[in-house]
Amino acid sequence: MRLEGHLRARAADAGRKTALVCGDRRISYVEFNQSAERLAAALAGAGVRRGDRVLVFMENGLEAALSIFAVWISGAVLVPVNPSAKAGRIAFLLNNCRPAAVFAQGRLAPVVADAVQQFPAPLHVLLTEPHAALPDAALFADALLAVPMSMIDDRRREDDLATILYTSGSTGDPKGVMMAHANLEAAASSIVSYLDNTTDDVLLSVLPLSFGYGLTQLLTSVFSGATLVLEKSFAFPYAVFERLRDEHATGFPLVPSMVAMMLQMKELDLTLFASLRYVTSAAAPLPVDHIRRLRNFLPDVRLFSMYGQTECIRATYLPPEQLDIRPGSAGIPIPGMRAYVADEAGKPAGPDAIGELVVSGPNVMKGYWEAPEATALALRPDPETGTLWLHTGDLFTVDADGFLTFVARRDDIIKSRGEKVPPKEVETVLHALPGVAEALVAGVPDPVLGQSIKAFVVLADPNLTEREVLRHCARHLEDYMVPKVVEFVSALPKTDSGKLSRRLAAEMHSTRKGPDV
Repeated sequence: MRLEGHLRARAADAGRKTALVCGDRRISYVEFNQSAERLAAALAGAGVRRGDRVLVFMENGLEAALSIFAVWISGAVLVPVNPSAKAGRIAFLLNNCRPAAVFAQGRLAPVVADAVQQFPAPLHVLLTEPHAALPDAALFADALLAVPMSMIDDRRREDDLATILYTSGSTGDPKGVMMAHANLEAAASSIVSYLDNTTDDVLLSVLPLSFGYGLTQLLTSVFSGATLVLEKSFAFPYAVFERLRDEHATGFPLVPSMVAMMLQMKELDLTLFASLRYVTSAAAPLPVDHIRRLRNFLPDVRLFSMYGQTECIRATYLPPEQLDIRPGSAGIPIPGMRAYVADEAGKPAGPDAIGELVVSGPNVMKGYWEAPEATALALRPDPETGTLWLHTGDLFTVDADGFLTFVARRDDIIKSRGEKVPPKEVETVLHALPGVAEALVAGVPDPVLGQSIKAFVVLADPNLTEREVLRHCARHLEDYMVPKVVEFVSALPKTDSGKLSRRLAAEMHSTRKGPDV
């Protein structure tokens, strides 16, 4: 089934059940489907056709969710964009995927206007509110008055392109990850199965819909008939926790930085989380110490540690009953996926040997948009069966029971004193030191060592000193793994998707004259 088919099915079988809660607005599945179909008709009226790309440049909210499904109903291809993106990135996307239309927040009209000046083709722009920067843009409210039309097209297939999800571009220009309807359906269906999502669930998400982890919250809620409560950000955590309580949320997706903020908050009322059935963590490995403290704080809540990439949405999960046995593990392949750790020869590595994680399944991307060479490097056929395997570029180990553990991005390995240092090992030790809220380790140029190890640390205890941090590391790490210097920072550098960025940390080191203390 194509993705929009699930929304139509929920409108038929869930009827008046609340589908979305955004601020003080609530809509049922029937209203969700009807409004999305009207927006789709407006897109068709503006000349958007099957296979055309449509940028959705919006913060979390009702308009964003409606726009996403309107694009799919129209037969077009969704290109979600983080609302923090600047004109340069928007201009890159416009010229790279050449969209026919842009949905944008009214307040973001100046960014779109600047970007459009660098894009020669005609472009239909639809804003949530009028703005002087784009006086001729269509308006969301008017589009919702369009008469729904039959969107059934016999040519449509599940392998039609559904979305292009652009990577952060941390190692060059962003790459457009092409996901078909079948890819996203496989990913969302698998996630629903191991989370046991049902119509009784209420999911609360602050994760941007413009990234895979956030987008799957919308998809899994629609697939299971759950209610999705969308919050714009985690800038005010206590307000989000009150929303959890008031909406009786049962599911709460997290990223490591959110967990770090939670664990720093004093005297949190446990009744705020009384309705939670599970929490998930993805985007980056959650430090083992944070897992332990979160488990102690919410002992009755199931915690799912997960690993994925934009190129496959999700690859592994750790069943919660395994957390106390192997808390640092990324788990096992999600239902429907196969995975192995490849050695240097490309063969399955032995237990506990470090190699590249290679995965295959129906949720693996179709390739990178107009980048055949990059696609060929990432997607490689099995010489015997022809099955395509995604080479993740991430280093893992696998134990004798088949449980996978993340070691590092291949590009993140620090080469110091002739030794290879996985930064995650150093970070695990740093997170175990009382007074450390968050830590990130990066390799920085060193004329003698090649690279030296530098630790960037956010403090929970302002009295903690660099000497104490280094002494703690020396007690728990081999000499060559001990950081040479510690820099205390107010926040760790992150990509637009919220992932910690070692590249940005190294750049921060090269531009600063001294520590930010």
